[in-house]
Parts: sequence; structure tokens; C-alpha cells
Amino acid sequence: MKSSVLFLGSVLLASSMFAVSDADLLKEAKNSGLIALPSDQKQVDAMLKEIGVKPNVYTEAKAELGKKLYFEPRLSKSGIISCNTCHNLGLGGTDGVAAAVGHKWTANPHHLNSPTVYNSVLNTTQFWDGRAMTLVDQAKGPIEAEPEMATPAKLAVERIASLPEYVAEFKKVYGNEGVTFDNIADSIAAFERTLLTPSKFDKFLKGDTKALNKAEKAGLKLFIDKGCVSCHTGVNLGGTMQAFEVAGKYQFANIGDFKGDANGMVKTPTLRNVTETAPYFHNGAIWSLEEAVKTMGSVQLGIEISDAEAASIVTFLNSLTGTMPKVTYPMFPRSTSATPKPEL
Repeated sequence: MKSSVLFLGSVLLASSMFAVSDADLLKEAKNSGLIALPSDQKQVDAMLKEIGVKPNVYTEAKAELGKKLYFEPRLSKSGIISCNTCHNLGLGGTDGVAAAVGHKWTANPHHLNSPTVYNSVLNTTQFWDGRAMTLVDQAKGPIEAEPEMATPAKLAVERIASLPEYVAEFKKVYGNEGVTFDNIADSIAAFERTLLTPSKFDKFLKGDTKALNKAEKAGLKLFIDKGCVSCHTGVNLGGTMQAFEVAGKYQFANIGDFKGDANGMVKTPTLRNVTETAPYFHNGAIWSLEEAVKTMGSVQLGIEISDAEAASIVTFLNSLTGTMPKVTYPMFPRSTSATPKPEL
């Protein structure tokens, strides 16, 4: 009975709210700051410069090296954890658990949820507290963090530099600089730049007003009218630092001790592929996307979002699920007698 009521409510919303023309809705979306994904790396560079983030130099050879290192478990002290462990490209770029688990099965000490790596290059800031601006800086943190990969920079370099195939690739990409911790992070970031997921919503933003169906357009209109777009805006519909608990208290705030940056600001999660990245919020306390939408209404906007309205907004959010890039799992160089042994 409840599902039929929700369906009827969604139909009524779609018919009542979609009074605006396709052209007007497109204009309204653009005026709200919503931007289509870039289609190539030159456009990525231009967009990063526009939002005030310094891009790292991209080449295909660097990205290919970075792909290997993204999946390389020997960058962890144990030899069994990689970037892909917490940012699994087959799981929406996340790990599907409330709080990340790292070295020696250590849960994140602040009970923080792993954000998606897809499209993350276009965030204006990285980490929940915004302590890094670029993917290069971000890539270094988890490698060295004791509860994550637990590998000091010196050990990471020793591991990679002990493998002749990697040494040759680093020389090809970085010349005489060779294997350094900075270059390890830089190459991983170059690979992560390629993890863009264009969706039907991007087609809509580029002028194809038929790319979204009526229900998705009604959800978009509601998303704008309710004020969701005030924080979930820009190319990633998020990815910027915003105040949290603006209008009310988050009911699961006691899970973990995270309070944001020094000013209480929190990085707004991207809504791209959000249907694939449960659980939600910084501490992964909510598993239902509809519940997350209703919670954001009360906590951030000070409004009540009905079940039917939440269902309509989620219908729009489904249109943000994009085409994932094809990534072939790499074959790694074999360890040598000089390779530091795993430390479990």
C-alpha cells in the first residue's frame, strides 16, 4: 500500500511541478550553478583553473603508471591494501561500509566514510575537513596514515624503487627525478583524473532537453526549489566546503567525533553516482537515499520533505548515475630480493 501511495504521489508531483518548459528548466539549472562534466583532459585543466585548483600535468603515460599504483597493494605496509580497497572502482568508487577499515583491520578512528573517487578531481577540496586542495596532496595522506595504508613515505619509495619495471616507467614519465613520493602521488592523481562519469544529466545540461524524462525533470525542479542546490551545486553537485547543521541537529552526530574543519565546515559530498555510494553522510549512518534527502531537509534547510517529495528528488538523483570508464586491472612487476617485506 505504501509503495502505491508513493508512486501516486510521485506521479502527482511530476504532473503538478513540471509546469515549467524544458528550456526554462534548463536555464534555471544553469543559473543555479549546475555544470556539465568536461569531456577531455584539456577541459579538466580549464575547469580546475576556473575553480581555483592548480591542476597537475596530465599525460597518458603518467595516468597508466598511476593506474598501476592505484591498485598496487605493496604501497601499504601489509602488502594487501591499495587505494582501490577503500575507493573500489567496482563499487561506485567507495567501499560500501559505514567507516573505512585499514591496516590491521583498524576502523577509521573518527568513524569517517570513504568518499567516492569518481569525478573527485573536480572537487574544490579533498577530505571531509578540506585539508587538501588537490588529488596529489590527497593521495599522500592515506598511504602514510597509520589506520589506513600505514606506509611511511620512505618505505613507499623503497618498495616501488626495488622493482625495475617501475623504475623504468618513472624515468620515462619523470626523467631523472625517478621514483619519489611526490611522483608516486602525482601519477596516482593523473589516473584519478580519468575517472569521469558522464550521465544523461550532462546531456541535458548541454542542451538535450529530451535526455531526462518527465519524472526526472520534476525531481530536478524540486531539487532546485527546495534549496538542495544551494550546497549541491557546481560540476559535481557538491565537492565544496559548506556549513553543517545549519537549521537542525543531525540525529547521528554522536557516531564518531568528526566536527568539520576549524570553522565547523564540512566538504559537501558529490551527488554524482550517489545511488551507488551508500551509506551516506560523513559517518555513514544512513543507508537509505530517501532518508538522507529528508534528513538534509531538516538539518540543512529547516524544512520537512515528504516521502513523495523525497522519492521525486531521488528519481532525479538517479539521472546522475553515469557511464563508468573501462579500467583493466593491471599486472604488477614481481617483487625482487631488494623489495622490503610485508609487515602485517
